[in-house]
This record gives sequence, C-alpha cells and structure tokens, in this order.
Amino acid sequence: MMNRPGALQTVLSAPNTKPMPYKYHTTDVFTDTPFAGNPLAVVPDARGLSDEQMATIAREFNLSETIFVLPPVNPANTRSVRIFTPGSELPFAGHPTVGCALVLAMTGEIELGGDETRIVLEEGVGPVPVLIRSENGRPVFAQLSAARMPEKGDETHDPSVIASILSLGPGDIDTATPAAIEPWSTGVPYLIVPLKSLDALGRASINLERWEKGLKDCWAPETYPFVETDASRARNGVLEGNGEIRARMFAPALGITEDPATGSAVGALSGYLASRSSKRDGTLRYTIHQGVEMGRASLMELEIDVAAGVVEAVRIGGAAVLISSGLLHVP
Repeated sequence: MMNRPGALQTVLSAPNTKPMPYKYHTTDVFTDTPFAGNPLAVVPDARGLSDEQMATIAREFNLSETIFVLPPVNPANTRSVRIFTPGSELPFAGHPTVGCALVLAMTGEIELGGDETRIVLEEGVGPVPVLIRSENGRPVFAQLSAARMPEKGDETHDPSVIASILSLGPGDIDTATPAAIEPWSTGVPYLIVPLKSLDALGRASINLERWEKGLKDCWAPETYPFVETDASRARNGVLEGNGEIRARMFAPALGITEDPATGSAVGALSGYLASRSSKRDGTLRYTIHQGVEMGRASLMELEIDVAAGVVEAVRIGGAAVLISSGLLHVP
C-alpha cells in the first residue's frame, strides 16, 4: 500500500534560510471518487527548482509520481512537464499527464475552450496531445494521445521464473498463446504477464529476492499482470477488440511497491493486445480496472487505432478529483 503525504503543508527548509513558496495540488486520477484512483502531486509552476529539489520533493510526497510544470520550450505547446517517482525521473507517465491536464484546467491555469479543449504537454518522450472534456464549464475527463507507438522488446522469459517472481505458481500464468509473456513500451517498458484468474491476480506480490535475480537488469523490469474479465468476448485467450481487463502494476525499480493506476503500462499493454487481436482495422476499445486489490479502484479507458494490424494511435483517458492545495516551502 502506498504511503500518503504526512501533511498538507510540507516544509523542506533548512535553518537560517528563507524558504521559497511553491503552490501544489494533489489529485486522485483515473477516478471520479475522492480517495480512490491514483494520487498525484502537481506543482503548477516549478520555475527555479533544480533537478535535486524536484527529486527531493517527489520523495517527500512519496506518491507514485509528482509532476512539475514549466513553460513550454516550443511556444506552440501548452506546458513542459517533468515527472518524478520517489526513485527516479520518467520520460512519460499516463496518470500524471491526465491528472496534470485536469488540475491545470480545474484551477484556471489553462483556459477552457468549451466542451473540448486540446493542449500539448512536452514530456521526455516528446509532445503529448491531451484532450480535456468539460460539462457545464467543469473539466471532467482527459485523454492523452501517446507520443510513441508501442515497441516490443526482444527478451523472452520462462513463465515459471516470472510466476515465482510474482509469488505465484506456474499454473497461474496463462500460456494459451505462444510467448504469452512479453515486454512492451510506449516510453516506459513493462513486462506484460497474462494470468488465468482474478484469484491469481489477487495473490500476486513481488518477491524482491527473485526479482533482483531474474528481472532487475532486464529491459522491462516492471511487471504488469492482467486478467481478461470479459471472457465471453475472448478468443484464443485474448480479447478481440472490446472488453474489460483487470490489472496490477509492481515497479520496484521505480521505488513503487504497487501502483493503483498506470497509464504508461496501459500504453505498453496496447501493443500486446493489438498484436493478438483478430481485428486488423479500426479501433480497439478496452476498459482497464486497476488498484482494486489496494482499495483504490481506478478506471482507464484505452483506445487503439489499427490499420492492417499496425498500431497507428493509442489514447488513454480517465477522470480526476482535486483533493488538496497548499504551499511547499523550499530553500
């Protein structure tokens, strides 16, 4: 279970220094229910903060990610952002992108253009377009378009080894299709692991000793086990283009024991699903449930445009709820 911030007012000042105040907000992302979904800290104007200060603030919040907002490098774009976990900086992450866009809209940092507002956030992977939808002047949903299309890694893995890393038995892995376990990425690599049942998904947990031996130094050290919950529309073990999936995400390398909602992992999953779908043209749609086992249910909407079986666009969307606002005092 993730740790919440210790207090709304965070003090990072040292003796005999005059701290600099920075606004911050926290929001729960991929949910419309307060205290569900994935918490995120947003610093809406991070000008003047060093890399080290950003990393320190992210560790202070101790959420899966903290996002720092800066002026855009290209004035045609809306903002530049940097995303930090407690352990490292990320080139891209879905829940900070969606949450940041909605927080900036909720707090008036960006102007809404009616029922639909389009912005561009500059991230490590490149410019990320985001669509913000509003109802009665209130932003309620944001959808990012992935800057990079899914990329499949070359590594192969023994299902029994991956099962043991997830504290499961070999029979819990769904090996109905060849090379069922595969690494994919749209900016951050994840090892996609299909499981046979919700029971297996609920029992999964990272065995750190086995993870360090078997995955730590791999291209995709973070695991994303999932289960198809809409089995009536599944064929050959994989949904054909419309359905529901439940997943969990474990990321020891990022300093995250478990994440309630992971947009970048859903982006990676899009390549895995599209490569196995019998639908070769059109749009594949999935609803991804994550965080259920943590008591922080999250819902992510995934759309994958394919042409002749090739992924041409990936979109990930969801809601967010503003939880708190305050000041950071940074020397």
